[in-house]
Amino acid sequence: MIAEDFAPKRIVCLTEETVETLYLLGEQDRIVGISGFVVRPPRARKEKPIVSVFTDASIEKILVLQPDLVIGFSDIQAHIAKELIAQGVTVWINNHRTVEGILKMIVQLGSLVGKHQEARVLVDQYQTGIATIQQAVSSLPYKPTVYFEEWFDPLISGIAWVSELVELAGGVDIYKEHRNASLAKDRIIADRSDVVRRNPDIIIASWCGKMFKKEKLISREGWSQIAAVKSDFIFEIKSSVILQPGPAALTEGLRQIAAIIQQWHARRGQQDQHE
Repeated sequence: MIAEDFAPKRIVCLTEETVETLYLLGEQDRIVGISGFVVRPPRARKEKPIVSVFTDASIEKILVLQPDLVIGFSDIQAHIAKELIAQGVTVWINNHRTVEGILKMIVQLGSLVGKHQEARVLVDQYQTGIATIQQAVSSLPYKPTVYFEEWFDPLISGIAWVSELVELAGGVDIYKEHRNASLAKDRIIADRSDVVRRNPDIIIASWCGKMFKKEKLISREGWSQIAAVKSDFIFEIKSSVILQPGPAALTEGLRQIAAIIQQWHARRGQQDQHE
């Protein structure tokens, strides 16, 4: 464990997952600036100044806060990190894309602020929650196919941790082969009719910060033939829950996916009874 005296005392978080984690660890007083996309926990937006969005940040506002650590996520924020490093700021950029990566991030962040043991307790809780859901779906007779849509123009399939959560919840990601592509551009579905051919049982959308419009999805050419559209098994999960690689995805995100899949099974069971 890092001695309290050596832990960073003024942290700027450029994405939501580290804000949520620090609050869960009881270390929110260390946070001096946050991203405009932070909604978890709700109190954070009332308590902390906003200094960035996902792809842009006010270097001036960040420097005024005199952070001893700035935390960001992914190569998409590399240019922000570069500018801050040039100004002498210590920066930690996470680049995890998997469920395991999320768990590692939580432990690493906990260690940075002298809360390694508390972070391990959180991780143990999340792993127990995952195992409980896995156990609940293990006896289900069939795994429905799931299409997860991260963006609509162009179509972009789910990132790795989302694909993994779909499968942990008892589904089959129809674009599993895309999951290891870290950049969204490498998960583009160029041919929209390919989704029709793969014919998912369930569609889950989360349009990365934009409100999902179901009518826009179902009006696509040929999509009326998809099983999920025919049975009206189309759902939205808020991007603040599922598209941030942190605690929310492992808890509420996984629970929502599991509930959708269990609902699908319940409806399928009713249909079987009537046949």
